[in-house]
Amino acid sequence: MVQRRVAIIHYWMVGMRGGERVIERLLKLFPGADIYTHVYVPEAMSQLINSHNIRTTFIQRLPGAAKHYQKYLPLMPMALEELDLRGYDLVISSESGPAKGVIAAPDALHVCYCHSPMRYLWDHYQDYKSSAGRVSKMMMPWMFHKLRMWDYASAARVDRVVANSNFIRQRIQRVWGRESTVVFPPVETTLFSPTLDIENRYLWVGQMTPYKRADIAVDAFNKLGLPLLMVGHGEAGKELRKRAGPNIEIVDKLNFDQLRAAYARCRALVFTAEEDFGIVPVEAMASGRPVLAFGRGGALDTVVPDVSGQFFDEQNGEALIAGIQRMEAWLPHFDPRASRQQAEKFAPEHFDAGILAVTNA
Repeated sequence: MVQRRVAIIHYWMVGMRGGERVIERLLKLFPGADIYTHVYVPEAMSQLINSHNIRTTFIQRLPGAAKHYQKYLPLMPMALEELDLRGYDLVISSESGPAKGVIAAPDALHVCYCHSPMRYLWDHYQDYKSSAGRVSKMMMPWMFHKLRMWDYASAARVDRVVANSNFIRQRIQRVWGRESTVVFPPVETTLFSPTLDIENRYLWVGQMTPYKRADIAVDAFNKLGLPLLMVGHGEAGKELRKRAGPNIEIVDKLNFDQLRAAYARCRALVFTAEEDFGIVPVEAMASGRPVLAFGRGGALDTVVPDVSGQFFDEQNGEALIAGIQRMEAWLPHFDPRASRQQAEKFAPEHFDAGILAVTNA
């Protein structure tokens, strides 16, 4: 059997987050793959990624690209279309920033794994515009109109589209007009395990950025007086520390062993964001703990009410308080084994099977 030549296109490689973990798993499936990206910072990447042949677009050579790569967004469509992908049989684009717009060889299969269509062009455009500087705010309507046209047109170049959740599948249909197959991201569930040493303290984990809505967790737990550990840093962290009462502890970061212990020992995880998928709830469930999640986005795929957790229905403190009260009433009936079983549905082997089915069909 002739070995396929595989190219993986990723928007930028400046840190190890969910998208880069997907790339790592793709590299295990396709160990001979070459990687193409707009910007590459080797010291920020894992050993597995750095061991592969990585090629960058011309964006890498522009001034300050390693830190200010997003300012070059208008040039990224051109940069992608200039990549020479002749000779590759399979092209896999990892889309959240611009990646899918490459021009694959006529006889190659192009599969797009979509974490989300670009949020700043579509769902979150007004949020980004309202926080932009005066000059950027003036340019954005014209510039982003052109980018949306390219984003929609370049989606037609892809042979098969894969969504990372049903939430994203619906967004893909809305903005690209494409059908897609759902393949959930890989979660290393075997790295997490339950304990009998459960604390009375709730847990919140995430970046302290506005859309994660850490503020409603602070407001709710301030009113209830229940203990809460919050793990994360970001631009909202300083203000949240000022607002938090003595029952709330906020830490910037835990090492992995400390985070595993926090998951396993918490009374329950509170998840306040509307995420495309959301790995944090799955990690908590793999640790044998329940999740109280905002009932929109990827959490609808991962959390099962009265099995692995509960939902609250609005992103405000009052709705979260009502959710915590429901959680407290239900907790005596919670079975950690059911939570673990639910988490196992997102183990890496399920991702592997889904990707191989799409790329071999």
